[in-house]
Amino acid sequence: MKGFLVAGTASGVGKTTVTLALIAAMRRRGLIVQPFKGGPDFLDTGHLTRMAGRAARNLDTWMLPLSANKAVLREASKGADVFVVEGMMGLFDGKDGVTKTGSSAEIAKLLQLPVVLVLDAAKSARSIAAVVLGFEQFDPKLPLAGVILNRAASERHFKMLKSAITSSCKTPVLGWLPHDASIAIPERHLGLQAAEESSDDNLGRQTDTLACLAENSLNLDALLSLPCGFDFGETSLVIPETGMPAVRIGVARDQAFSFYYEDNLDLLRKHGAEIVPFSPIADLELPEGLDALYLGGGYPEVYAEQLSGNRSMLHSMRQFAASDRPIYAECGGMIYLSRQLTNLNGSSYGMAGILPFSSEMTGKLEKFGYVTVNLTHDCVLGASGTVLRGHSFHYSRIAEMPNLPTSYRVRYSLSDQQEEEGYRFGNVLVSYIHFHFRTAPHIAQRFVELTRLLKSEEFTTA
Repeated sequence: MKGFLVAGTASGVGKTTVTLALIAAMRRRGLIVQPFKGGPDFLDTGHLTRMAGRAARNLDTWMLPLSANKAVLREASKGADVFVVEGMMGLFDGKDGVTKTGSSAEIAKLLQLPVVLVLDAAKSARSIAAVVLGFEQFDPKLPLAGVILNRAASERHFKMLKSAITSSCKTPVLGWLPHDASIAIPERHLGLQAAEESSDDNLGRQTDTLACLAENSLNLDALLSLPCGFDFGETSLVIPETGMPAVRIGVARDQAFSFYYEDNLDLLRKHGAEIVPFSPIADLELPEGLDALYLGGGYPEVYAEQLSGNRSMLHSMRQFAASDRPIYAECGGMIYLSRQLTNLNGSSYGMAGILPFSSEMTGKLEKFGYVTVNLTHDCVLGASGTVLRGHSFHYSRIAEMPNLPTSYRVRYSLSDQQEEEGYRFGNVLVSYIHFHFRTAPHIAQRFVELTRLLKSEEFTTA
């Protein structure tokens, strides 16, 4: 199978736009494309999913062991003709400033993927060759397969830049994309606007524009000919059937809640869960017969008025929590379960009121980066003593620190700061930490089995 990784010299150079253009053009040729995103990201995966028509998956060499990354790539690519991995940040940016750990470069080397480097050419001239040469020499064991120049002013500008690069560098130039405002994806504080907020009509227009630009200005034949060394012949993880009855896990999914690793939901299904999506914005109450809830992150602050105004859903959430069925919530989901949310303009909106604290937006990143989590108490994710890896990325904080028991001892990789987190309130577990469930193979199994146990106890005592 053909495949490659699209990397950048830095964040903001247009990796997502280039990747979307490539996917659109390859699909126009009739190819089935499987998208991936490197690193802890939910927003880009949403856009990649919509463009490819297949759920994008995350690869991460810091959160996940190599075997898990291989399994994700292998399993998700079944039935596809080509796969495309969008990298994160700059090619060599990862967990810290000294090593390649967690970087796109590490993903490419471990999985033997050819690397296509995207540069922002908007204000560049001959000096762009020095940038390419520096990337070539920074890690000679990571040969670059090609370069794409994004936001070039014109074809004449591109030809001048190409001549500068080819005269001094060995990496082939595989084309360019012009600066085009019509293909830009709106941004906000957490990054790109979520894909769920864009209409199907807008997606159609964007797809046509991107496919035309890629066909006209990128060497697709050369890209589809890049040698990929990943071994698709190895055996993937097989989870045996348990024979136990399925449990129904409600998952909040709409414009306000969309931050989920698709593999998390797949693993829950493999261990015997039926995933039941619902909308805290649009639905009047929770679906019937749920045994547990999983509330991911997203943009509850953007939709605070709608969430607060859906009083029947808030009442339904409180009833569910009072039944002592498990609820697991990350970041935005935790905000939704709190008493109220105060936005930057000072407006406050009542939330579910299940947790004994309120949340407030801060306008700046709070405790950003990868984290190592030691479970200090048995919880829905594992037993005490289990070590997990995740990440934190949010612009909010708990308004008043609750006097609640915790299940996590968190260490932040960038600051080395440690704190108690993972708040427990009955059978509710909430945290700012996002986990990829493949970081430890038992997480999904634990969640499903605990839910099944509580369901059987409820049935026995009824």
